Order: sequence, then C-alpha cells, then structure tokens
Amino acid sequence: MDHRSPSSVPRRTFLETAAAVGAGVLGHQSQVASAFPFAADLLADGLRIAPFRFDVTPPEGHSLCGGWIKPVVAVDDPLEAIGFVLLGAGKPIVICVVDWTGLLNEANLQWRAALAEAAQTTPDRVTVHCVHQHNAPFACLEAQRIVASQGDLPDIINLQFFDDCLDRARQAVLAGLQQARPINQVATGQTRVDRVAANRRILGPTGSVVSQRGSSSRNPEHQRLPEGRIDPNLKTVAFYDGDEKVLACHYYACHPMSYYGDGRVSSDFCGLARKRRQQDEPQCVHLYFNGCGGNIGAGKYNDGSPEMRPVLTQRIYDAIVQSEAALNPQPIRSLRWVTQDIQPPPDRSRWNEAEIMQAISDSRQPVVARNRPAYTVAFLRRCAQQIPITLSGLHINQTSLLHLPSESFVEYQLSAQSHAPERFVACAAYGDGGPWYIPTAAAYPQGGYAVSVAWCAPQIDEVLTNGIRHILGIAAPHS
Repeated sequence: MDHRSPSSVPRRTFLETAAAVGAGVLGHQSQVASAFPFAADLLADGLRIAPFRFDVTPPEGHSLCGGWIKPVVAVDDPLEAIGFVLLGAGKPIVICVVDWTGLLNEANLQWRAALAEAAQTTPDRVTVHCVHQHNAPFACLEAQRIVASQGDLPDIINLQFFDDCLDRARQAVLAGLQQARPINQVATGQTRVDRVAANRRILGPTGSVVSQRGSSSRNPEHQRLPEGRIDPNLKTVAFYDGDEKVLACHYYACHPMSYYGDGRVSSDFCGLARKRRQQDEPQCVHLYFNGCGGNIGAGKYNDGSPEMRPVLTQRIYDAIVQSEAALNPQPIRSLRWVTQDIQPPPDRSRWNEAEIMQAISDSRQPVVARNRPAYTVAFLRRCAQQIPITLSGLHINQTSLLHLPSESFVEYQLSAQSHAPERFVACAAYGDGGPWYIPTAAAYPQGGYAVSVAWCAPQIDEVLTNGIRHILGIAAPHS
C-alpha cells in the first residue's frame, strides 16, 4: 500500500474511499426512522455473527504514543484487535476495537476499508475504535509523512507494521466468516464501577481549570476532591445463540492507563480485565470499548505505582462480571444500522498550518513539541479536503450501540443517554481520532489541557450533538 503524500495518486484513492463512505451514508439516510422504534431490517431468523481477533502488538523499537515516550523494549502482555461481523441485516456490519492509542484520519479509514473488503461490505457499515492505552501505537499516516520528511524525528507509525496489521485484519475476518454462527437473542446489563473513574478537570472559584488530575496522581488534594461528573456505570450488551452467550461487548468511560512511558507494551488494566474475563468464558468473545472518556481518568484512585495496576484490573473485572450477572436474554425482533456524516470545524483562529510546520522544523524543540503538532496539521489538511467523520449506531430492539469519534468528553455520552431514556444506550468513543479531544462548548473558556489539544472550534459541540441526535432518531431542536 502506498503511503505517500495524499496530494498525488494516493490522495485520489483516499478521497474515492471517503466518497464511497459518504455515498453509503447518503444512500442509507433515507431509511432512517424519524423516531423510535426503528423499523426492523430483519427478523431474528437468519441473523449470524462472526467474531474475529488478531494480534496488533508492535515490534521491539517501535514508537509508542506517537513517538514522544520510550519505544518498545518489552511486551508485558500482547495487544489485540477484536471484532465481529453481523450477517443477515442487509450488507454485513463490522464492529472492531483495537488495543492502540488511536487510529486517526486516513489510518482509521484504511482500517475500515480493509475490514469492509474482507467482509464484502462498504466502509460506512464498519466502525473501528481504540481502547486508548498509551504504551501502544498512535497511528496517523499523514502525521507520519510529516515527521518522516523532517529526517530527524522518530516515526509515529511504522508503515510496514501498519500494513501487516491490515493484512491480519483481512485474514482474521475471512477466517471468522467461516465460523459464523446464528444469534437470536440479545441482553443488556450494567453496574456501578467501584473507585476507578473521576473527572480530570478541576475547576477553581472563577470557573477555570486550575489543575488536571490525570490518569494517576500522588497529590493528596486530587485524591480528596470528589469524583466530579462521570458516567459511573459499566454497561454490557451480549448476543446469544439460544441459551449460549456468544459475544459480549463491555463499555466504560475512563482513560485506561495505570502507568506508562516505560517502553513495556501492555493492554493495561481495562485490557487485562477483558482478558481475564475471556479466560473465564473461552466460548464467548469479550470486547471492551472505551466510552466518552476524554475528560475522565483514574487519578483520584491511582497513584501510578505498578501495584495499582492489578487493583484497577480487579475493579474493572468485578464490574464486568456484575454487569453480566443481570443479563436477561430477549428475542431479537429488530436491528438497524444508522449512519451520519459530520464535518468537524477546525479552529483556524488557533491553528495555522504554516506556523505549525515551522515549529515542527525547529530541531531545538523536544520531540513531543514536534511530533504532536504533526497530528494538528494532519487534521487541518483533512478538513481542507472535506473528508467527513462518520458516526454510526446499531439499534437492536430497545438497545442502541453508539459509535463516536476521538476523545469526546463524557457529557456527550450522558446527553446521548438522556436523549433516549427509554433505550439502553452504550457509547463507544475513540473512533476516528482526527480531532483529538472533543470538549463541550462550555469547556473551551475554562481552559485546561484537553482544550489546548482540541483541534476543533467550539462549534463542534453543536455539530456532534446534532449528529448523535440523528443517530438516535431524535429530531434536532428548533433554533
């Protein structure tokens, strides 16, 4: 696969693929119900599921988290991509989650295209998410081209490794399709997670951010302060073949790092909890999705010591088990896939491509001050090409799986649930990570780290919120 600048032939390929996504979305929008319940695309008879999984562990020496932390020196536990293909509801639907920091812009689109090719569907019926561990790859192909052109910066993503992962993806899907099995029931459950998540943004008396609690902290004040606004619940959606649980998706909103930066690859506490549950139930495939955790971390309860990783793992594992204890399978009576394209508005008042490129070329700056801005430029170029982000939702009976981009703030998840209180709404964020953080409009004047690395203008709030409402079949409010 050619990863040269998208200004040449690969750019046409990229835009043609994006156009195919857009065409698929436009072709599907006419079928979207204006309100619940969504019309059925199928009866339960004939619905099948094909789970797949494959290794995505980076090799020794590979960059982690964009190249500004220590590269791979060892693997504590391998990284995986896990997903499933749904068959029998029109063109196949593919949902996948990856133990990487992020898949941004063209990288996300190429993963969707590869999975679509293998499943014989279209990219608009594929969604790919990351769990967002930091001792893991952070893939943006345009950002990689930018840093490679400098000649003195570490790679963001090794292109051969990236292509190898796409090959494994195709092979895994093809193998999974050979083992597809019927499903005819769905179940949901949720439970409150014990002492993991807390809001990262600590506001002072004037309403501005005065401190970030982060994923870990040894600051007693950070530990003393309340959790703040979070979604405390871990949610599970499971699929059954008769009485046998075939696949379970788990959702929780929190940055998933106990500690990182030591070069030791790990799926960290959320991935380790998922793996432990998988060992409990080898006949059932378990997936873990990070919800809208852009402003959520474990810093209230985590001091960053190695001893805390198994403690946090146990807490997530316990929540998974408890959420599954409430599962009550019901016959699948309706299933519908809904999509909506959005155009995130870049904040060009803050981000100027020429100025950023000049800073990237300044060899006196540390790597983080040069590699990270490459992601900003990549997003600005994406916006100039008007390549949309595709939101999607899988609606099964009274359950909605909502697929959102990037590091969305938890408020988007909470508002999505409030939009459809009669439904069980489970949110997966960290899809297409091009925008980086997606704060709410109210968060921008408050400042803080997340706002400083949000490439979108505050208008993204209205754009994303309206997109979510569309996916959920809720009419936008009149202005």
